[in-house]
Amino acid sequence: MLKLAKLPDRTPIKIGLTVTPDLAKALGDYTAIYNRTYGDKAEMADLIPAMLEAFLASDRVFARARRDGEGGP
Repeated sequence: MLKLAKLPDRTPIKIGLTVTPDLAKALGDYTAIYNRTYGDKAEMADLIPAMLEAFLASDRVFARARRDGEGGP
């Protein structure tokens, strides 16, 4: 058996998202600051999935509920 386990499904799933004007402005500002900080040219759409993953990973109540089988159908 290899040390590296089989990679999980990484097929991207497109999700449409509508946000408030204030949130769109904040996301645009974040993207600009991110690019300035890292000398990158990332688009807002590149950062949103990483932001959501970081948010979910930091929510301990969510992780506990999910582990206890309270998530999803």
